[in-house]
Amino acid sequence: MTPLSHVAEAQDETLRFLASPGGHGLDWPVKRIDTHGAIIFLAGNDAYKIKRAVRFPYMDFSTLEKRRVACEREIAINRPGAPDIYLGLVPIVRRNGTLQLGGEGTVVEWAVHMRRFDETRTLDRLAAGGELAPAIVAAMARAVAEAHARASVRRDVDSAGSLRAVIAENGASLLEHPTLFPPERTERLTHQSLDALERLRGLLMQRGREGHVRRCHGDLHLRNIVLIEGKPRLFDALEFDEALATTDVLYDLAFLLMDLIEKGLRREANLLLNRYLVESREPAHLAGLAALPLFISIRAAIRAKVTVAGLAYLEADGRERALEDCRRYFSLAEAVLTRAPPRLVAIGGLSGSGKSTLAAALAPLIGGPPGAVHLRSDVIRKQLFGVAETERLPNSAYDAAASAAVYERMYRDARTVLAAGWPVIVDAVHQRRHERATAAALAAEAGVPFAGLWLSAPLARLTARVEARRGDASDADARVVAMQAARETGDVGAEPGWHAIDADGPPDEILARARQVLGSS
Repeated sequence: MTPLSHVAEAQDETLRFLASPGGHGLDWPVKRIDTHGAIIFLAGNDAYKIKRAVRFPYMDFSTLEKRRVACEREIAINRPGAPDIYLGLVPIVRRNGTLQLGGEGTVVEWAVHMRRFDETRTLDRLAAGGELAPAIVAAMARAVAEAHARASVRRDVDSAGSLRAVIAENGASLLEHPTLFPPERTERLTHQSLDALERLRGLLMQRGREGHVRRCHGDLHLRNIVLIEGKPRLFDALEFDEALATTDVLYDLAFLLMDLIEKGLRREANLLLNRYLVESREPAHLAGLAALPLFISIRAAIRAKVTVAGLAYLEADGRERALEDCRRYFSLAEAVLTRAPPRLVAIGGLSGSGKSTLAAALAPLIGGPPGAVHLRSDVIRKQLFGVAETERLPNSAYDAAASAAVYERMYRDARTVLAAGWPVIVDAVHQRRHERATAAALAAEAGVPFAGLWLSAPLARLTARVEARRGDASDADARVVAMQAARETGDVGAEPGWHAIDADGPPDEILARARQVLGSS
């Protein structure tokens, strides 16, 4: 079935009108953007988006009334999170024999009226230009977590059943293009996905009962997030099918993770995952990681399916790029279902030794994409005391009882992550022998490989590093470093599974030393 066979009616006259500067009272060109389900016209400070008159198995805009309802739904769903972008519904009418935007007349089409933003600031553009800085990724994670917190809970939805239908429909659509997606590989992907879904059914049902199935964005990839005044704004949420948009929140997040992984941005994907886990403040998501490989695979297959559906609307050079995109999405959908065995890495050292810097650098490199979960004691402590990460805690928050509670929570979370089949890094001082022994014992209990990395550097270096920190979760200062240095640590390198690493140097050199240890342990 060709993409053009999905077209229900011609919209040529409307498209010519919206593409004409005169239709908007302009003297300069109107920019047109095509997708498989919509066309957007950027006219001056405004944008007008109409739905294509198409019918796909997963999306039906085949009548004017269906397109009106879809436009209204798009505005209602997106306006709460982006009220300054979504301005309202506008009819395109025939009046006195000509087409007009708004006013009286016979309605021939409906458009979503939007305030135009700088389209070069969507996150896919920033990613392509190498501008997706860690601060932007962290802010993106916060925005997604906040959107999920606002989303309405749907406990009556069979999310596993819905995903089964999506997997089947993905397979059927991909089989329509056998030269692009070899049938034997498509069928194997479908079977593997259904098998994984069956194994996860109990977990998904539990997550639904706990309130983690919500009316989500539904189409959460980088192109649907824009940076406005330095803050990521989610827009263009899925409006045409409530069932498709009502999902597990981790399935919603998986679209973004998949998008980053497919673009080769594994470090950014890992940061997004870890910051989302922190920002959502939901321990149940750690167990939910067991479903994430399947979620990412389904999202990649969807992207392959949707991209091939839009080929007919592209010029020759764009079509070639899109075909290559399809192949990459399909390959990713296959590959991510096979996971590397989990492992536990513990990083210890006095404050200022670079534990968190090393953990953040190692996490994307451990296991399959998007990498390991990074559990940081400084962040956990702030969560336990209910304060912001950068808010300074009193000394009492660092007494023996409080520190024991932090380590207990960190190890408990690590156990949950490992049980979900995911690698984990525990990042804490680990100065006491029993703390290091507990980490090694946890790995043995879970039956996974263990490596402990003890970072050491001269006292002057440690002090300089903590004094240079700004906006960090750690409250350590020069006084704390001196107190730690006065305590007995012992011969850490002689303890089972632990390795001493010289941390007096640039981060890339320390990372290389750590990778050498991990590669041999």
